[in-house]
Amino acid sequence: MADKTFWETTKVQGDRVVETVKTLIHEGNVRRIVIKQGDRTVAEFPLTAGVVGAVFAPVLAAIGALAALVNECGIAVEREAAPEPPAETPAPPPEVPVA
Repeated sequence: MADKTFWETTKVQGDRVVETVKTLIHEGNVRRIVIKQGDRTVAEFPLTAGVVGAVFAPVLAAIGALAALVNECGIAVEREAAPEPPAETPAPPPEVPVA
């Protein structure tokens, strides 16, 4: 069964890009981050669940360099959808005593 995902998009100023991406990484349910300026994709970063800390330092450095070049950009985020609760199984019919 394939995992369900959905996309969210937000616009941020160049100086807020790194802070926004750090927040998204720490949320944990993010699969991919795409940074766009207009219709052009500037950067795309796939994220692996459970990988945090020093692994993302180069990514954040690259995002910081991009942020210095763009005034306003959009951040598209692919997230994992919350798992659906299991369907309830119907209760068995009550037993009727036999006389």
